[in-house]
Amino acid sequence: MAASTHTVTNQVPPLVGYDVFTSDRALSEAVERHLDPDLLPEVREELEVLGRATGSAQLREWGEQANENPPRLRTHDRYGRRIDEVEFHPAWHRLLGRSVAAGLTHAWDRPGGHVRRAAGFLVASQAEAGHGCPLSMTHAAVPALRAEPELAAVWEPAAVSHVYARELRPVAEKPGVLLGMAMTEKQGGSDVRANRTEARPLAVDGEYVLAGHKWFCSAPMSDAFLVLAQAPAGLTCFLVPRVLADGSRNAFAIQRLKDKLGNRSNASAEVEFDGTTWARRIGEEGRGIGTIMGMVAATRLDCVLGSAALMRQAVAQAVHHCTHRSAFGGLLVEKPLMRNVLADLALESEAATVLGLRLAAAYDAGTEEERALLRLAVPAAKYWVTKRCTPVVAEALECLGGNGYVEESGMPRLLRESPLNSVWEGSGNVQALDVVRALRTEPAALDAVLREVGAARGADHRLDRAIRGVLVELADLEGIEARARRLTERLALVLQGALLVRWAPPEVADAFCAARLGGDGGAALGTLPHTLDLRSLVERARAEV
Repeated sequence: MAASTHTVTNQVPPLVGYDVFTSDRALSEAVERHLDPDLLPEVREELEVLGRATGSAQLREWGEQANENPPRLRTHDRYGRRIDEVEFHPAWHRLLGRSVAAGLTHAWDRPGGHVRRAAGFLVASQAEAGHGCPLSMTHAAVPALRAEPELAAVWEPAAVSHVYARELRPVAEKPGVLLGMAMTEKQGGSDVRANRTEARPLAVDGEYVLAGHKWFCSAPMSDAFLVLAQAPAGLTCFLVPRVLADGSRNAFAIQRLKDKLGNRSNASAEVEFDGTTWARRIGEEGRGIGTIMGMVAATRLDCVLGSAALMRQAVAQAVHHCTHRSAFGGLLVEKPLMRNVLADLALESEAATVLGLRLAAAYDAGTEEERALLRLAVPAAKYWVTKRCTPVVAEALECLGGNGYVEESGMPRLLRESPLNSVWEGSGNVQALDVVRALRTEPAALDAVLREVGAARGADHRLDRAIRGVLVELADLEGIEARARRLTERLALVLQGALLVRWAPPEVADAFCAARLGGDGGAALGTLPHTLDLRSLVERARAEV
Protein backbone atom coordinates (compact mmCIF):
# COMPACT_ATOMS: atom_id res chain seq x y z
CA MET A 1 0.00 0.00 0.00
CA ALA A 2 1.33 3.44 -0.89
CA ALA A 3 2.67 5.41 2.05
CA SER A 4 0.72 8.48 0.95
CA THR A 5 -2.55 6.81 1.99
CA HIS A 6 -1.36 7.00 5.58
CA THR A 7 -0.70 10.72 5.71
CA VAL A 8 -2.34 11.97 8.88
CA THR A 9 -3.99 15.39 8.76
CA ASN A 10 -6.63 17.26 10.73
CA GLN A 11 -6.10 15.16 13.88
CA VAL A 12 -6.05 16.92 17.23
CA PRO A 13 -2.87 16.78 19.36
CA PRO A 14 -3.38 15.33 22.85
CA LEU A 15 -4.19 17.78 25.62
CA VAL A 16 -1.00 17.30 27.63
CA GLY A 17 1.83 19.47 28.87
CA TYR A 18 -0.33 22.15 30.50
CA ASP A 19 -1.09 23.44 33.99
CA VAL A 20 -4.49 22.09 35.00
CA PHE A 21 -4.78 24.65 37.81
CA THR A 22 -3.81 27.94 36.18
CA SER A 23 -5.61 27.11 32.94
CA ASP A 24 -8.87 26.79 34.91
CA ARG A 25 -9.78 30.43 35.40
CA ALA A 26 -12.88 29.74 37.47
CA LEU A 27 -10.86 27.64 39.90
CA SER A 28 -7.81 29.88 40.18
CA GLU A 29 -10.03 32.94 40.69
CA ALA A 30 -11.98 31.13 43.41
CA VAL A 31 -8.76 30.28 45.25
CA GLU A 32 -7.67 33.91 45.15
CA ARG A 33 -11.11 35.04 46.29
CA HIS A 34 -11.42 32.77 49.29
CA LEU A 35 -7.88 32.68 50.68
CA ASP A 36 -6.07 35.14 52.92
CA PRO A 37 -3.77 37.18 50.62
CA ASP A 38 -0.82 36.30 52.83
CA LEU A 39 -1.35 32.62 52.02
CA LEU A 40 -1.78 33.05 48.29
CA PRO A 41 1.86 32.84 47.12
CA GLU A 42 2.44 29.59 49.00
CA VAL A 43 -0.86 28.03 47.91
CA ARG A 44 -0.59 29.10 44.29
CA GLU A 45 2.89 27.59 44.10
CA GLU A 46 1.75 24.23 45.48
CA LEU A 47 -1.32 24.17 43.21
CA GLU A 48 0.72 25.09 40.15
CA VAL A 49 3.16 22.26 40.88
CA LEU A 50 0.22 19.88 41.19
CA GLY A 51 -1.43 21.38 38.12
CA ARG A 52 1.64 20.91 35.91
CA ALA A 53 2.06 17.33 37.10
CA THR A 54 -1.61 16.55 36.52
CA GLY A 55 -1.46 17.96 33.00
CA SER A 56 1.66 16.00 32.09
CA ALA A 57 1.81 13.06 29.70
CA GLN A 58 3.24 10.98 32.56
CA LEU A 59 0.20 11.30 34.81
CA ARG A 60 -2.17 10.79 31.91
CA GLU A 61 -0.37 7.50 31.27
CA TRP A 62 -0.56 6.52 34.95
CA GLY A 63 -4.29 7.16 34.92
CA GLU A 64 -4.74 4.95 31.88
CA GLN A 65 -2.61 2.19 33.39
CA ALA A 66 -4.45 2.27 36.71
CA ASN A 67 -7.77 1.79 34.92
CA GLU A 68 -6.55 -0.79 32.42
CA ASN A 69 -5.14 -2.86 35.30
CA PRO A 70 -7.85 -2.84 38.01
CA PRO A 71 -7.16 -4.04 41.57
CA ARG A 72 -7.10 -7.76 42.38
CA LEU A 73 -8.14 -9.49 45.58
CA ARG A 74 -5.72 -11.93 47.23
CA THR A 75 -7.55 -13.75 50.00
CA HIS A 76 -4.67 -16.11 50.93
CA ASP A 77 -0.90 -16.18 50.75
CA ARG A 78 1.11 -19.02 49.20
CA TYR A 79 0.96 -21.00 52.44
CA GLY A 80 -2.82 -20.88 52.74
CA ARG A 81 -2.93 -18.19 55.40
CA ARG A 82 -5.75 -15.68 55.09
CA ILE A 83 -4.39 -12.22 54.24
CA ASP A 84 -7.31 -10.40 52.52
CA GLU A 85 -5.19 -7.90 50.62
CA VAL A 86 -5.93 -5.89 47.50
CA GLU A 87 -3.18 -5.56 44.92
CA PHE A 88 -2.92 -2.46 42.74
CA HIS A 89 -0.93 -1.58 39.65
CA PRO A 90 2.16 0.54 40.42
CA ALA A 91 0.52 3.47 38.61
CA TRP A 92 -2.19 3.58 41.28
CA HIS A 93 0.40 3.85 44.04
CA ARG A 94 2.24 6.59 42.16
CA LEU A 95 -0.93 8.63 41.75
CA LEU A 96 -1.98 8.14 45.36
CA GLY A 97 1.49 8.92 46.66
CA ARG A 98 1.65 12.16 44.69
CA SER A 99 -1.75 13.30 45.93
CA VAL A 100 -1.02 12.46 49.57
CA ALA A 101 2.27 14.35 49.29
CA ALA A 102 0.29 17.31 47.91
CA GLY A 103 -1.70 17.46 51.16
CA LEU A 104 -5.01 16.17 49.81
CA THR A 105 -5.82 14.46 53.11
CA HIS A 106 -4.80 17.54 55.11
CA ALA A 107 -7.35 20.31 55.61
CA TRP A 108 -8.52 20.45 59.21
CA ASP A 109 -6.70 23.04 61.36
CA ARG A 110 -4.51 24.09 58.42
CA PRO A 111 -4.63 27.78 57.34
CA GLY A 112 -6.98 27.94 54.37
CA GLY A 113 -6.91 24.18 54.53
CA HIS A 114 -10.27 23.35 53.01
CA VAL A 115 -10.01 25.74 50.07
CA ARG A 116 -6.46 24.71 49.19
CA ARG A 117 -7.34 21.03 49.56
CA ALA A 118 -10.59 21.38 47.57
CA ALA A 119 -8.72 23.06 44.72
CA GLY A 120 -6.03 20.37 44.81
CA PHE A 121 -8.63 17.59 44.90
CA LEU A 122 -10.40 19.12 41.89
CA VAL A 123 -7.09 19.30 40.01
CA ALA A 124 -5.74 15.84 40.89
CA SER A 125 -9.04 14.10 40.12
CA GLN A 126 -8.70 15.15 36.50
CA ALA A 127 -5.72 12.85 36.03
CA GLU A 128 -7.58 9.87 37.47
CA ALA A 129 -10.78 10.00 39.49
CA GLY A 130 -10.63 6.63 41.23
CA HIS A 131 -7.76 7.42 43.56
CA GLY A 132 -9.84 10.26 45.00
CA CYS A 133 -11.86 7.79 47.08
CA PRO A 134 -9.22 6.97 49.72
CA LEU A 135 -8.13 10.62 49.75
CA SER A 136 -11.68 11.70 50.44
CA MET A 137 -12.38 9.08 53.11
CA THR A 138 -9.15 9.79 54.96
CA HIS A 139 -9.73 13.55 54.95
CA ALA A 140 -13.36 13.20 56.00
CA ALA A 141 -12.70 10.76 58.86
CA VAL A 142 -11.00 13.42 60.98
CA PRO A 143 -14.12 15.07 62.47
CA ALA A 144 -15.53 11.66 63.40
CA LEU A 145 -12.28 10.61 65.06
CA ARG A 146 -12.37 13.75 67.18
CA ALA A 147 -15.46 12.44 68.94
CA GLU A 148 -12.95 10.19 70.78
CA PRO A 149 -9.95 12.43 71.64
CA GLU A 150 -7.74 9.56 72.80
CA LEU A 151 -8.27 7.81 69.47
CA ALA A 152 -7.81 11.01 67.46
CA ALA A 153 -4.48 11.65 69.19
CA VAL A 154 -3.15 8.43 67.63
CA TRP A 155 -4.84 8.36 64.23
CA GLU A 156 -5.30 11.98 63.18
CA PRO A 157 -1.61 12.90 62.79
CA ALA A 158 -1.11 9.89 60.53
CA ALA A 159 -4.28 10.64 58.57
CA VAL A 160 -3.25 14.22 57.73
CA SER A 161 0.34 13.22 57.00
CA HIS A 162 1.87 14.00 53.60
CA VAL A 163 3.55 10.58 53.54
CA TYR A 164 2.02 7.64 51.66
CA ALA A 165 2.95 4.37 53.37
CA ARG A 166 1.23 1.50 51.58
CA GLU A 167 2.28 -1.47 53.77
CA LEU A 168 -0.16 -2.76 56.39
CA ARG A 169 1.41 -2.22 59.81
CA PRO A 170 0.23 -0.98 63.23
CA VAL A 171 -0.56 2.71 63.21
CA ALA A 172 2.26 3.41 65.68
CA GLU A 173 4.75 2.19 63.06
CA LYS A 174 3.40 4.18 60.11
CA PRO A 175 4.22 7.76 59.08
CA GLY A 176 0.91 8.00 57.26
CA VAL A 177 -2.36 6.07 57.03
CA LEU A 178 -5.45 5.85 54.85
CA LEU A 179 -8.95 5.47 56.27
CA GLY A 180 -12.03 3.94 54.67
CA MET A 181 -15.70 3.57 55.48
CA ALA A 182 -18.10 0.62 55.74
CA MET A 183 -21.68 1.54 56.53
CA THR A 184 -24.20 -0.02 54.15
CA GLU A 185 -25.42 -3.62 54.30
CA LYS A 186 -27.31 -5.93 51.95
CA GLN A 187 -30.71 -5.51 53.51
CA GLY A 188 -30.59 -1.76 54.10
CA GLY A 189 -28.43 0.15 51.65
CA SER A 190 -28.81 3.84 52.44
CA ASP A 191 -31.11 2.98 55.34
CA VAL A 192 -28.24 2.40 57.76
CA ARG A 193 -30.64 2.17 60.71
CA ALA A 194 -31.52 -1.26 59.30
CA ASN A 195 -27.93 -2.43 59.90
CA ARG A 196 -27.62 -5.81 61.60
CA THR A 197 -23.90 -5.99 62.33
CA GLU A 198 -23.61 -6.58 66.08
CA ALA A 199 -21.06 -5.05 68.44
CA ARG A 200 -20.43 -6.93 71.70
CA PRO A 201 -18.61 -5.00 74.46
CA LEU A 202 -15.37 -6.39 75.87
CA ALA A 203 -14.04 -5.96 79.39
CA VAL A 204 -11.99 -2.88 78.46
CA ASP A 205 -14.17 0.22 78.15
CA GLY A 206 -14.61 1.27 74.53
CA GLU A 207 -13.45 -2.05 73.06
CA TYR A 208 -15.83 -4.38 71.20
CA VAL A 209 -15.92 -7.30 68.81
CA LEU A 210 -18.07 -7.20 65.68
CA ALA A 211 -20.10 -9.85 63.89
CA GLY A 212 -21.78 -9.12 60.57
CA HIS A 213 -21.17 -7.94 57.04
CA LYS A 214 -20.84 -4.79 54.97
CA TRP A 215 -22.20 -4.74 51.43
CA PHE A 216 -20.04 -1.75 50.43
CA CYS A 217 -16.65 -1.12 51.99
CA SER A 218 -14.87 1.82 50.39
CA ALA A 219 -11.12 1.64 49.85
CA PRO A 220 -10.62 -1.83 51.43
CA MET A 221 -6.82 -1.52 51.29
CA SER A 222 -6.96 1.19 53.97
CA ASP A 223 -5.37 0.98 57.41
CA ALA A 224 -8.67 1.35 59.28
CA PHE A 225 -12.38 1.84 58.68
CA LEU A 226 -15.22 3.74 60.25
CA VAL A 227 -18.03 1.25 60.70
CA LEU A 228 -21.60 1.40 62.00
CA ALA A 229 -22.84 -1.51 64.14
CA GLN A 230 -25.59 -2.23 66.65
CA ALA A 231 -24.25 -1.96 70.20
CA PRO A 232 -26.43 -2.62 73.28
CA ALA A 233 -27.61 1.02 73.30
CA GLY A 234 -28.19 1.20 69.54
CA LEU A 235 -26.39 2.08 66.33
CA THR A 236 -22.83 3.14 67.16
CA CYS A 237 -19.73 4.25 65.27
CA PHE A 238 -16.51 2.21 65.53
CA LEU A 239 -12.95 2.28 64.25
CA VAL A 240 -11.84 -1.08 62.84
CA PRO A 241 -8.07 -1.27 62.18
CA ARG A 242 -6.66 -3.79 59.71
CA VAL A 243 -3.61 -4.46 61.91
CA LEU A 244 -3.77 -4.58 65.70
CA ALA A 245 -1.27 -2.99 68.05
CA ASP A 246 0.63 -6.26 68.49
CA GLY A 247 1.15 -6.59 64.72
CA SER A 248 -1.45 -9.31 64.18
CA ARG A 249 -4.12 -9.01 61.50
CA ASN A 250 -7.61 -8.10 62.59
CA ALA A 251 -10.42 -10.43 61.47
CA PHE A 252 -11.44 -8.61 58.31
CA ALA A 253 -12.47 -10.99 55.53
CA ILE A 254 -12.85 -9.48 52.06
CA GLN A 255 -15.40 -11.64 50.25
CA ARG A 256 -15.09 -10.06 46.82
CA LEU A 257 -14.43 -6.81 44.98
CA LYS A 258 -17.31 -5.09 43.21
CA ASP A 259 -17.29 -5.16 39.40
CA LYS A 260 -18.29 -1.54 38.81
CA LEU A 261 -19.46 0.47 35.83
CA GLY A 262 -16.63 2.97 36.25
CA ASN A 263 -14.15 3.86 38.97
CA ARG A 264 -12.26 0.79 37.77
CA SER A 265 -8.92 1.73 39.30
CA ASN A 266 -10.40 1.87 42.81
CA ALA A 267 -11.47 -1.10 44.91
CA SER A 268 -14.88 -1.41 46.58
CA ALA A 269 -15.53 -4.58 48.52
CA GLU A 270 -17.88 -6.77 50.49
CA VAL A 271 -16.45 -7.64 53.90
CA GLU A 272 -17.34 -9.94 56.80
CA PHE A 273 -16.69 -9.61 60.54
CA ASP A 274 -16.58 -13.02 62.19
CA GLY A 275 -17.39 -12.21 65.80
CA THR A 276 -13.75 -11.71 66.75
CA THR A 277 -13.20 -8.53 64.73
CA TRP A 278 -11.78 -5.99 67.19
CA ALA A 279 -13.20 -2.46 67.14
CA ARG A 280 -12.84 0.72 69.15
CA ARG A 281 -15.95 2.76 69.85
CA ILE A 282 -16.07 6.36 68.59
CA GLY A 283 -18.43 8.59 70.52
CA GLU A 284 -21.32 7.38 72.63
CA GLU A 285 -23.25 4.19 72.16
CA GLY A 286 -26.43 4.77 70.20
CA ARG A 287 -25.10 7.98 68.65
CA GLY A 288 -23.49 6.42 65.60
CA ILE A 289 -25.27 8.41 62.92
CA GLY A 290 -24.60 11.71 64.66
CA THR A 291 -20.95 10.76 65.10
CA ILE A 292 -20.36 9.81 61.50
CA MET A 293 -22.38 12.61 59.88
CA GLY A 294 -19.38 14.95 59.96
CA MET A 295 -17.56 12.44 57.79
CA VAL A 296 -20.56 12.04 55.49
CA ALA A 297 -20.92 15.80 54.98
CA ALA A 298 -17.25 16.14 54.07
CA THR A 299 -17.38 13.27 51.59
CA ARG A 300 -20.53 14.75 50.05
CA LEU A 301 -18.63 17.94 49.36
CA ASP A 302 -15.93 15.83 47.73
CA CYS A 303 -18.65 14.34 45.51
CA VAL A 304 -19.42 17.89 44.36
CA LEU A 305 -15.72 18.58 43.77
CA GLY A 306 -15.20 15.24 42.03
CA SER A 307 -18.07 15.91 39.64
CA ALA A 308 -16.78 19.43 39.04
CA ALA A 309 -13.41 17.87 38.16
CA LEU A 310 -14.95 15.45 35.68
CA MET A 311 -16.92 18.24 34.05
CA ARG A 312 -13.89 20.50 33.86
CA GLN A 313 -11.74 17.84 32.24
CA ALA A 314 -14.49 16.91 29.77
CA VAL A 315 -15.03 20.56 28.84
CA ALA A 316 -11.29 21.19 28.50
CA GLN A 317 -11.01 18.21 26.14
CA ALA A 318 -14.02 19.32 24.09
CA VAL A 319 -12.81 22.91 23.70
CA HIS A 320 -9.28 21.72 22.88
CA HIS A 321 -10.59 19.35 20.22
CA CYS A 322 -12.80 21.94 18.58
CA THR A 323 -9.99 24.53 18.64
CA HIS A 324 -7.81 22.25 16.50
CA ARG A 325 -10.28 20.26 14.42
CA SER A 326 -11.52 21.55 11.05
CA ALA A 327 -14.80 20.59 9.43
CA PHE A 328 -17.10 22.11 6.81
CA GLY A 329 -14.59 24.71 5.81
CA GLY A 330 -13.31 25.99 9.15
CA LEU A 331 -12.40 25.25 12.75
CA LEU A 332 -15.19 23.68 14.76
CA VAL A 333 -14.82 26.24 17.52
CA GLU A 334 -15.78 28.98 15.04
CA LYS A 335 -19.04 27.29 14.02
CA PRO A 336 -21.92 29.13 15.74
CA LEU A 337 -23.79 26.00 16.79
CA MET A 338 -20.70 24.24 18.14
CA ARG A 339 -19.73 27.42 19.96
CA ASN A 340 -23.15 27.38 21.63
CA VAL A 341 -22.59 23.81 22.81
CA LEU A 342 -19.13 24.56 24.16
CA ALA A 343 -20.33 27.71 25.92
CA ASP A 344 -23.17 25.84 27.59
CA LEU A 345 -20.77 23.13 28.76
CA ALA A 346 -18.36 25.74 30.10
CA LEU A 347 -21.19 27.46 31.95
CA GLU A 348 -22.17 24.30 33.80
CA SER A 349 -18.56 23.54 34.67
CA GLU A 350 -17.87 27.01 36.06
CA ALA A 351 -21.06 27.04 38.14
CA ALA A 352 -20.10 23.71 39.73
CA THR A 353 -16.57 24.89 40.51
CA VAL A 354 -17.64 28.20 42.03
CA LEU A 355 -20.22 26.51 44.27
CA GLY A 356 -17.81 23.78 45.41
CA LEU A 357 -15.08 26.25 46.39
CA ARG A 358 -17.58 28.49 48.18
CA LEU A 359 -18.62 25.56 50.37
CA ALA A 360 -14.98 24.70 51.07
CA ALA A 361 -14.48 28.29 52.20
CA ALA A 362 -17.43 27.90 54.58
CA TYR A 363 -15.59 25.01 56.25
CA ASP A 364 -12.54 27.22 56.68
CA ALA A 365 -14.59 30.06 58.18
CA GLY A 366 -16.04 27.74 60.80
CA THR A 367 -18.60 30.23 62.12
CA GLU A 368 -22.09 29.25 63.25
CA GLU A 369 -23.59 30.97 60.22
CA GLU A 370 -21.26 29.18 57.81
CA ARG A 371 -21.94 25.83 59.45
CA ALA A 372 -25.65 26.50 59.05
CA LEU A 373 -25.07 27.29 55.36
CA LEU A 374 -23.28 23.98 54.89
CA ARG A 375 -26.13 22.05 56.51
CA LEU A 376 -28.49 22.98 53.67
CA ALA A 377 -26.15 23.91 50.83
CA VAL A 378 -24.04 20.72 50.85
CA PRO A 379 -26.90 18.25 50.18
CA ALA A 380 -28.43 20.67 47.65
CA ALA A 381 -25.11 21.04 45.84
CA LYS A 382 -24.40 17.33 46.03
CA TYR A 383 -27.80 16.59 44.51
CA TRP A 384 -27.59 19.06 41.65
CA VAL A 385 -23.93 19.15 40.64
CA THR A 386 -23.58 15.37 40.56
CA LYS A 387 -26.80 15.10 38.55
CA ARG A 388 -25.47 17.55 35.95
CA CYS A 389 -22.20 15.69 35.52
CA THR A 390 -23.37 12.88 33.23
CA PRO A 391 -25.14 15.02 30.59
CA VAL A 392 -22.20 17.43 30.55
CA VAL A 393 -19.64 14.67 30.02
CA ALA A 394 -21.82 12.92 27.43
CA GLU A 395 -22.23 16.14 25.43
CA ALA A 396 -18.51 16.87 25.67
CA LEU A 397 -17.77 13.39 24.35
CA GLU A 398 -20.07 14.06 21.42
CA CYS A 399 -18.05 17.17 20.56
CA LEU A 400 -15.21 14.79 19.64
CA GLY A 401 -17.52 12.75 17.44
CA GLY A 402 -16.48 9.15 16.85
CA ASN A 403 -13.03 9.92 18.23
CA GLY A 404 -14.64 10.62 21.60
CA TYR A 405 -16.26 7.19 21.65
CA VAL A 406 -12.87 5.50 21.42
CA GLU A 407 -11.07 4.56 24.63
CA GLU A 408 -7.81 6.22 23.60
CA SER A 409 -9.47 9.64 23.81
CA GLY A 410 -10.06 9.20 27.55
CA MET A 411 -13.67 10.37 27.20
CA PRO A 412 -15.32 6.96 27.75
CA ARG A 413 -13.54 6.69 31.10
CA LEU A 414 -14.91 10.09 32.10
CA LEU A 415 -18.39 9.06 31.01
CA ARG A 416 -18.31 5.80 32.98
CA GLU A 417 -17.19 7.74 36.03
CA SER A 418 -19.79 10.50 35.67
CA PRO A 419 -22.79 8.87 37.47
CA LEU A 420 -20.71 7.76 40.43
CA ASN A 421 -20.84 10.79 42.67
CA SER A 422 -24.61 10.97 42.38
CA VAL A 423 -24.81 7.44 43.81
CA TRP A 424 -22.08 7.54 46.49
CA GLU A 425 -22.71 9.06 49.91
CA GLY A 426 -26.46 9.03 49.41
CA SER A 427 -28.18 9.10 46.03
CA GLY A 428 -30.45 11.87 44.74
CA ASN A 429 -33.50 11.11 46.85
CA VAL A 430 -31.41 10.88 50.02
CA GLN A 431 -29.96 14.34 49.35
CA ALA A 432 -33.33 15.87 48.54
CA LEU A 433 -34.87 14.44 51.70
CA ASP A 434 -31.92 15.71 53.70
CA VAL A 435 -32.66 19.19 52.36
CA VAL A 436 -36.28 18.82 53.51
CA ARG A 437 -35.11 17.63 56.93
CA ALA A 438 -32.85 20.65 57.31
CA LEU A 439 -35.66 23.00 56.29
CA ARG A 440 -37.98 21.49 58.88
CA THR A 441 -35.60 21.21 61.81
CA GLU A 442 -32.89 23.84 61.35
CA PRO A 443 -34.30 27.29 60.53
CA ALA A 444 -30.79 28.78 60.79
CA ALA A 445 -29.80 26.78 57.71
CA LEU A 446 -32.45 28.41 55.53
CA ASP A 447 -31.60 31.82 56.98
CA ALA A 448 -27.95 31.30 56.03
CA VAL A 449 -28.82 30.30 52.45
CA LEU A 450 -31.17 33.26 52.06
CA ARG A 451 -28.45 35.61 53.31
CA GLU A 452 -26.03 34.07 50.82
CA VAL A 453 -28.30 34.54 47.81
CA GLY A 454 -29.54 37.85 49.18
CA ALA A 455 -26.05 39.29 48.77
CA ALA A 456 -26.69 39.28 45.00
CA ARG A 457 -30.28 40.53 44.98
CA GLY A 458 -30.94 43.49 42.74
CA ALA A 459 -28.08 42.67 40.37
CA ASP A 460 -30.12 40.57 37.92
CA HIS A 461 -33.92 40.51 37.56
CA ARG A 462 -33.95 36.84 36.58
CA LEU A 463 -32.10 35.87 39.75
CA ASP A 464 -34.44 38.02 41.83
CA ARG A 465 -37.45 36.31 40.28
CA ALA A 466 -35.95 32.87 40.91
CA ILE A 467 -35.31 33.71 44.57
CA ARG A 468 -38.94 34.81 44.94
CA GLY A 469 -40.01 31.52 43.36
CA VAL A 470 -38.05 29.55 45.94
CA LEU A 471 -39.68 31.54 48.74
CA VAL A 472 -43.11 30.74 47.31
CA GLU A 473 -42.19 27.04 47.25
CA LEU A 474 -41.06 27.22 50.86
CA ALA A 475 -44.26 28.95 51.98
CA ASP A 476 -46.23 25.80 51.22
CA LEU A 477 -44.79 22.69 52.85
CA GLU A 478 -47.81 20.56 51.97
CA GLY A 479 -46.62 17.48 50.08
CA ILE A 480 -43.05 18.74 50.27
CA GLU A 481 -41.54 15.25 50.09
CA ALA A 482 -42.95 14.67 46.62
CA ARG A 483 -41.57 18.09 45.61
CA ALA A 484 -38.22 17.60 47.30
CA ARG A 485 -36.20 17.17 44.11
CA ARG A 486 -37.76 20.21 42.47
CA LEU A 487 -37.11 22.35 45.54
CA THR A 488 -33.53 21.10 45.94
CA GLU A 489 -32.77 21.83 42.29
CA ARG A 490 -34.07 25.37 42.63
CA LEU A 491 -32.09 26.00 45.79
CA ALA A 492 -28.90 24.84 44.08
CA LEU A 493 -29.57 26.95 41.00
CA VAL A 494 -30.21 30.17 42.90
CA LEU A 495 -27.06 29.52 44.94
CA GLN A 496 -25.03 29.08 41.77
CA GLY A 497 -26.69 32.08 40.15
CA ALA A 498 -26.03 34.32 43.13
CA LEU A 499 -22.37 33.32 43.32
CA LEU A 500 -21.84 33.88 39.58
CA VAL A 501 -23.60 37.24 39.66
CA ARG A 502 -21.30 38.35 42.48
CA TRP A 503 -18.01 36.95 41.25
CA ALA A 504 -17.99 35.71 37.64
CA PRO A 505 -17.41 37.87 34.55
CA PRO A 506 -20.65 39.57 33.40
CA GLU A 507 -20.97 37.37 30.32
CA VAL A 508 -20.90 34.22 32.47
CA ALA A 509 -23.46 35.51 34.97
CA ASP A 510 -25.69 36.81 32.17
CA ALA A 511 -25.67 33.47 30.37
CA PHE A 512 -26.39 31.51 33.56
CA CYS A 513 -29.26 33.72 34.63
CA ALA A 514 -30.76 33.63 31.14
CA ALA A 515 -30.56 29.89 30.59
CA ARG A 516 -30.78 28.41 34.10
CA LEU A 517 -33.01 30.92 35.89
CA GLY A 518 -34.78 32.93 33.21
CA GLY A 519 -36.13 30.01 31.17
CA ASP A 520 -34.32 31.13 28.02
CA GLY A 521 -32.62 27.80 27.40
CA GLY A 522 -33.65 24.39 26.16
CA ALA A 523 -33.68 20.97 27.78
CA ALA A 524 -30.49 19.95 25.97
CA LEU A 525 -27.08 21.59 26.23
CA GLY A 526 -26.16 23.93 23.38
CA THR A 527 -29.43 25.86 23.50
CA LEU A 528 -28.22 29.18 24.95
CA PRO A 529 -29.69 32.40 23.53
CA HIS A 530 -27.64 33.30 20.46
CA THR A 531 -27.44 36.93 21.57
CA LEU A 532 -25.12 36.09 24.48
CA ASP A 533 -21.34 36.53 24.35
CA LEU A 534 -20.70 32.86 23.67
CA ARG A 535 -17.22 33.38 22.28
CA SER A 536 -16.00 34.78 25.61
CA LEU A 537 -17.43 31.82 27.53
CA VAL A 538 -15.61 29.35 25.28
CA GLU A 539 -12.33 31.24 25.37
CA ARG A 540 -12.50 31.41 29.16
CA ALA A 541 -12.83 27.60 29.31
CA ARG A 542 -9.92 26.85 26.97
CA ALA A 543 -6.88 25.14 28.49
CA GLU A 544 -3.71 26.79 27.23
CA VAL A 545 -0.99 24.29 26.29
